[in-house]
Amino acid sequence: MKVALNGATTMNADLETDIRAASSAGFDYLEIWASKLRAFLKSRSTSDLSHLFVTHGLSPYSINSIERITFRDDTSHRALLDECEELCRIAQAIRCPYVVVVPSPAPKDVLRSDVISESAGVLQELASIAAQHSVALAFEFLGQPDCSVQTLALADEIVKEVSHPNVGLVIDSFHFYAGGSTIESIEALDAEKLFIFHINDAEDLPREQLEDRHRLLPGLGILPLKQIIQALKGIGYNRVASVEIFRPEYWQRNPLQLARDAHAAVLKALEV
Repeated sequence: MKVALNGATTMNADLETDIRAASSAGFDYLEIWASKLRAFLKSRSTSDLSHLFVTHGLSPYSINSIERITFRDDTSHRALLDECEELCRIAQAIRCPYVVVVPSPAPKDVLRSDVISESAGVLQELASIAAQHSVALAFEFLGQPDCSVQTLALADEIVKEVSHPNVGLVIDSFHFYAGGSTIESIEALDAEKLFIFHINDAEDLPREQLEDRHRLLPGLGILPLKQIIQALKGIGYNRVASVEIFRPEYWQRNPLQLARDAHAAVLKALEV
């Protein structure tokens, strides 16, 4: 697999620093954090951004992310369509293949069938926008208890329901574990529909207590990374493993050194 740095890992750094840090550390790709992208484009252009990537021998892999895409009211849904258009247009301009999209919390007493129909319907709509810009959407389930899509199996069912060539999946090892997804659900995947693997580790806490701030560099926690990676390799997944960590303690570190530590950790984790 190729390796990427996700801009969440270095949250306090700006986009240009992320590019420099990822390149210096030896990463192949950068997943761009959307708020950093917007801050960069306030004073510079997409051409400037593309030039930075080329200069540093790095490629953009995704824009992270469009949040809470489901169960919106009409006004919020129209804003969602505008945001999708905005980010897909930018992604096309900088030759970034993916935009990550994330489901909303579950409304009270919502049925599983409602989650599937709502999620598939919204993804179909967003996919039509993305396709106009030759961009694909990577749907990321969240293992937190309030999310409407908590497991890989449910996310995969939704993506199959959409049945659109530019809609696929994200597996995040933290969410995979926290939400109780199974290795068997990886083994059942079509590798062509898995667009991104977010790799990270977590502190030794009960699943229901895990929060994003408990994430760690790969190899420093208790997640079953070896089994996950073996299952991914078993289905022929060979795209990108991207280090995504939301740990405030890490955000205080020098981003260049953090990127180097992240690169060493992901390479070691992939040696299974």
